[in-house]
Amino acid sequence: SRPNLSSSSHFAPNTSLEVCFPAMLLPSSESDEKPSTSAPIAGNQVKHEKSEEDLAFDEPPFKKIKSTTSPEGKPVKNLGGNKVKEEFEMNWDIVQVLSERTNVEPWVCANLIRLFQEENTIPFIARYRKELINNLDADALREVQQTLEELRSVAKKTHTMIQKLKKEGKLSGCLFTALLNCRTFEELDHVSAPYKTGSKGTKAQRAKQLGLEPAALSLLQNPMEFNLFSYIRPNVKGLANIQEVEAGVQHILADIFAKDKDTLDFIRKLCQQRYICIQSALAKVSSKNGNEKDIDKFQLYHEFSCNIKNIQHHQILAINRGENLKILTVKVNIPDGVKNEFCWWCVNERWRPKQFLKPELMRILRNSVEDAYKRLIYPLLCREFRSKLTSDAEKESVMMFGRNLRQLLLTSPVRGRTLMGVDPGYKHGCKLAIISPTSQILHTDIVYLHSGQGFREAEKIKRLLQQFNCSTVVIGNGTACRETEAYFADLIMKKYFAPLDVVYCIVSEAGASIYSVSPEASKEMPDLDPNLRSAVSIARRVQDPLAELVKIEPKHIGVGMYQHDVSQTLLKATLDSVVEECVSFVGVDINICSEILLRHIAGLNANRARNIIEWREKNGPFINREQLKEVKGLGPKTFQQCAGFIRFNQEYIKTFCSKKTQIGSQALLTKAGAQATSEKQGKKKSKPTPSSSQQPNPLDQTCIHPESYNIAMRTWQGNSPNVFSFLKKEEVCLIYFILFLFLITDFDKPDFKRSIVCFEDLSVGTVLTGKVENATPFGVFVDIGVGKAGLIPVRNITEAKLSKVKKRRSLGLGPGERVEVKVLNVDIPRLRITLDLIRVL
Repeated sequence: SRPNLSSSSHFAPNTSLEVCFPAMLLPSSESDEKPSTSAPIAGNQVKHEKSEEDLAFDEPPFKKIKSTTSPEGKPVKNLGGNKVKEEFEMNWDIVQVLSERTNVEPWVCANLIRLFQEENTIPFIARYRKELINNLDADALREVQQTLEELRSVAKKTHTMIQKLKKEGKLSGCLFTALLNCRTFEELDHVSAPYKTGSKGTKAQRAKQLGLEPAALSLLQNPMEFNLFSYIRPNVKGLANIQEVEAGVQHILADIFAKDKDTLDFIRKLCQQRYICIQSALAKVSSKNGNEKDIDKFQLYHEFSCNIKNIQHHQILAINRGENLKILTVKVNIPDGVKNEFCWWCVNERWRPKQFLKPELMRILRNSVEDAYKRLIYPLLCREFRSKLTSDAEKESVMMFGRNLRQLLLTSPVRGRTLMGVDPGYKHGCKLAIISPTSQILHTDIVYLHSGQGFREAEKIKRLLQQFNCSTVVIGNGTACRETEAYFADLIMKKYFAPLDVVYCIVSEAGASIYSVSPEASKEMPDLDPNLRSAVSIARRVQDPLAELVKIEPKHIGVGMYQHDVSQTLLKATLDSVVEECVSFVGVDINICSEILLRHIAGLNANRARNIIEWREKNGPFINREQLKEVKGLGPKTFQQCAGFIRFNQEYIKTFCSKKTQIGSQALLTKAGAQATSEKQGKKKSKPTPSSSQQPNPLDQTCIHPESYNIAMRTWQGNSPNVFSFLKKEEVCLIYFILFLFLITDFDKPDFKRSIVCFEDLSVGTVLTGKVENATPFGVFVDIGVGKAGLIPVRNITEAKLSKVKKRRSLGLGPGERVEVKVLNVDIPRLRITLDLIRVL
């Protein structure tokens, strides 16, 4: 049974054996071995136990680094300090900024930067380098990685801009410093916008071209000798009179103020202390010409206002979508008090002239500050607020999508059943596919249940179910799903399929039609009609969800929120990473898994997966992990990343080895004869192909990494007596690992049904059981079997209603969770159902 876990921390065991095997059952280790800091060890197992006063609970865990002088490894907190050398140097420390943005300790950020530089994958880091990252889970690692890439992109773009401006002769010392201070793309655009090729130039640039820059600087540094009238040129536009000269000086001063780091830091800090809100309203154009149905979707945001500190991520995404559709107008409201305090500080503190300023010059200074705020700083702040809110909302949406996808992929498989997959339909009939417990296609057919032939087709279905001894029906949730469900439910209630006790379940068919016409499906099922392929996919989604769903592009699985509005690059990278994480953490049997599944193992790609399949077809099954090194393209780094996630079925290998032994003598004689013949003919001896030891290793079917095999071997080779001393070493290893899996496994299965509830029968107060379809920040959608998912608002999901296990998860509820709910409201015209969560089953 596959672990059904929502947080990577539950199934990311450490390199230390104590995590892989329950500590209470471990035999005593040698005196020179230190216990792992990431798992409790029973007191009688440690010979030199520290007193409680000696333990530093607030210190981060240590990583043992092996060396020639210390083969067992000396513990070190990080990989060489917090200073990290980057390709593009900036005026800010990347470790510090990364720590501030992700709320992760600096030493962990420094370690992660080095681990990512060494091309370590997230699954490998999360499972085998836990001490270096303070036990962060995969979601946190992804956030750090994405933020790191964003900071590096800013640095790279900054240096590209510097080189361009330097080549064009526009780079001054002040501009160079301002560019290196930029931490976001918004800041970089703000500083570099006036210097972009093709720009007509800002007001400040045009004033500088008229020669007014010395006048502006003189007003701040030497106002006693400042004389505006000396810059008047009656025949020059922009200098024709004193008003034009004043305006030019103001524009230059405003530009200086708006690009000053201290000034921008002050206004940002000021905004953090005040009430800044984002407002949306119905656009005048859309109210006249818009589609009423589309306008109604955004009814909540026709007159909307919320503090930017409190606004929810889904609200931001909804507002952005309404604005893009020209249904809503959006603005950021900064109170006048912020402007007044900022202007006073600029005039009296930051930009106060060094000498006494005449009243007419003081007026120019005040006007310049106000102009800088209104024309340059306020728009910058609005862009920054909107960009930050959107960026955070997109990240949360993507992370939520990832968490939903992870929980869906890790749904426990239904093993040992022959299944009938049904892809419902009206005119073109319902497509059937019967698959064996090993996913082999036994039979495919089409039945027309909704065209007046239901009774005749029932006999056909009954004959097929009895012929293949199939008692489980899997129905896709697409078109005609409810009618098909009612059809089977009615037959089941009448015991029509007796003596078979038939049950059924509903499964999402999202992406099945897309996959059925894909090249992968054509290669896998070349002789099957695409319509029938979807029925096969539907059945296999219950039999082995992970193996089947990895064939479908993640964004088509349909467990997200506003997935079409967020950055598609970020979405794809995150979802691909989640798939890799799930496949790696579950592990794959190297000798029976498909090429598609292999591609998603950490460290592997399409070419390496293909090479593994070719090696397997040419040389027979892999006997142990060491043989992976013989595959083309699998170097030491790739082996390190993927080895811990690849499994070997020991029974299958033993059977293969026994057959090989039986024919071994004959093969040796044949080989010797061939060699003697070639020597007689004067041919050179062929170079023997390198081959690893042909002995199976029981540790190869565990999550223990080969780099820790020596620790595992020493652990159960100790001389201390233990309860398992009478067992074989292979059996001890297997027992420990089975116990470990038992502790982390959630045995949730699909909810098989024998009856349904109609939408019209729902009433307030009705108590039902259902299955979570999708989780969002504003609530959870639950399939209660009436054709439309009901919504449990997030306010109704309290901690008291969750089990102890789910309280510890990053996401309280996710796809596949079975829940008991009560109907709070039924809106039949809009097909909306509001539910209250009673408990998680």
